[in-house]
Amino acid sequence: MPIARRRALATLAGLTASAAFGPAFAQAAYPSKPITIVVSYPPGGDTDALGRLYAEKLSQRFNQTVVVENRPGASGTIGNAHVAKAPADGYTLLFTPNTISIATLVVKSGPSGPAYDVLNDFTPIIQAGSQSLFLVVNTSTGVKNVKELVEAAKSGKIRSYASPGSGSPMHILGETFNKAAGIKLQQVPYRGSGPAIVDLVGGHIPFMYTTLGPVAQHIQSGKLAAIGVADPKRSPLMPNVPTLAEAGYPDVIVGAWQGLMGPKGLPQNVVRTLNTAMNDIIKMPDVVTRMTALALVPVGGEPAALGRINADDHQRYAKLIKEFNISAE
Repeated sequence: MPIARRRALATLAGLTASAAFGPAFAQAAYPSKPITIVVSYPPGGDTDALGRLYAEKLSQRFNQTVVVENRPGASGTIGNAHVAKAPADGYTLLFTPNTISIATLVVKSGPSGPAYDVLNDFTPIIQAGSQSLFLVVNTSTGVKNVKELVEAAKSGKIRSYASPGSGSPMHILGETFNKAAGIKLQQVPYRGSGPAIVDLVGGHIPFMYTTLGPVAQHIQSGKLAAIGVADPKRSPLMPNVPTLAEAGYPDVIVGAWQGLMGPKGLPQNVVRTLNTAMNDIIKMPDVVTRMTALALVPVGGEPAALGRINADDHQRYAKLIKEFNISAE
């Protein structure tokens, strides 16, 4: 065989081997340094608790340090913008509730407003789970059910409610329920669920719309009571709590989810590595137990599923936000 032909075949074989093994080498190289998971809310809420749980498990799986960094403020847009602008290398990620789908619709644009496009500036990795939203009252109000809550609102006994931030699913639920019930309760927005729950337990605010996890211990202690859930069916986690449909408000259905994202342009091998790891992690018995305690139903699946639900929520809530004229500074 001519020397030139032998050299050409050797080169072709080398290229073929590189193509075959290149992706494996690229995947094996990630992660090679510590990973930061940004949570755009203060410590104390379920997003923070879940972020830390997944960070611990990812750290064990990757044999790399994985830390949570809290960057709260402006309905989550401060932390979200930080991740959107981060290098697309897989070392700065975002663990977020579905408030991310909504926040840019309510936070004013400008120097202090959101500097990202929620549909185009992030790479979806996985939807970790879904959550129900509950109406939770301080038992000192004497309110025992949704009917009594509406009566208390109409009589002026209760005038406001807490939410973890303007434009959050909880805020939208509050305004949707206001309209359905014919009441005008004023939202008191907080910088996350943690601070709101402190004031709720302390009696500084009469009730709030919230996921179950952060308030479960206070419900068990008797300081708080869940009186309704904004799902089509009763939650298996609290089957004694009636739906808002049962209370006479069938159209008041608002839920929540939690998901992991990265900056736009995240390499596919990094997305695959993280998605595979997270799909395994949310099936671990101890993780399922912890997620159940935080009232999160594991979901998992492909990255595209998170992209779809994010886009669907953005479109759906845009209509509600316009209808209720919801905004935030």
